[in-house]
Amino acid sequence: MADNLSLHYKILCAGASACFADLVTFPLDTAKVRLQIQGEVRMIIPAAESSVIIAQSTATAQYRGLIGTLSTIVKHEGVKSLFNGLSAGLQRQLCFSSIRIGFYDHVKTVYQSFLFGNTDGAVNYPTRILAGLTTGGMAVMIAQPTDVVKVRFQAQLQGSSSQRYTSTMQAYKTIGRLEGVAGLWRGTLPNASRNAIVNVAEIVCYDIVKDQFIARGILSDSTPCHFASAVIAGLCATTVASPVDVVKTRYMNSRPGTYRSSIHCAAKTFAEGGAKAFFKGFTPSFCRLVSWNIVMWTTFEKVKVLMANVVDS
Repeated sequence: MADNLSLHYKILCAGASACFADLVTFPLDTAKVRLQIQGEVRMIIPAAESSVIIAQSTATAQYRGLIGTLSTIVKHEGVKSLFNGLSAGLQRQLCFSSIRIGFYDHVKTVYQSFLFGNTDGAVNYPTRILAGLTTGGMAVMIAQPTDVVKVRFQAQLQGSSSQRYTSTMQAYKTIGRLEGVAGLWRGTLPNASRNAIVNVAEIVCYDIVKDQFIARGILSDSTPCHFASAVIAGLCATTVASPVDVVKTRYMNSRPGTYRSSIHCAAKTFAEGGAKAFFKGFTPSFCRLVSWNIVMWTTFEKVKVLMANVVDS
């Protein structure tokens, strides 16, 4: 059975499914990032080995709404810019989702056995939440540099004089040279917080909702069940993670010295824009997370079945 696949097969299925979901929904993620950093973007341009030129954007709102943001990007930068940072995004999913999703079932089983001694397959809610927090944190520690590069690629204006990165490898090298190794792990705390929240609201929510649909006889373990569970999981994830996501994006895209810490970034964001500033880009974030969850979970469930058939044959 698909749910009984060994750990390495689940990791492979999770990574492949997440990469496909990222490819399909990447333009929505780019729109979300542009809206979140609007009014405070500061570009870092390597002018020499030891110098950095800072070009600050205007405070005038350039993007308005999801459709407006997408159309503005296409009009001024071309369709290709909607996928700016896709390479880093796929690298991130291979590292990140392979761990947080691929390890989830294994970790929750281990926790259930260790904490409650149950080995009959039944897993309670606290164990699922703890497993979600654990795999989310593990993933961030490994995949953080790919997330930093992805965010910065999405934030920069394609073809402008302030464009600072031309490829993912060049971005890794430039950040490491100008900001040190710590620059590649910039924003780890807000990102870890965000992904712990998202992991619980997304993976655990999907897991619980799917089980309830099946247990109560509302839906069978099929595509409609996976689709409905994914929509609910995406809604929960967007609602609880949006404030942390805004802080993460701004902090990782900032020049060194702009914010003393993620807490300082959050305080400054609130002082400048109030509570609503933490929900900038909510609509594209919601559309992206819901659509990502739909593509990811429906694909993941199908790929697991295909993998199980291959392994059994």
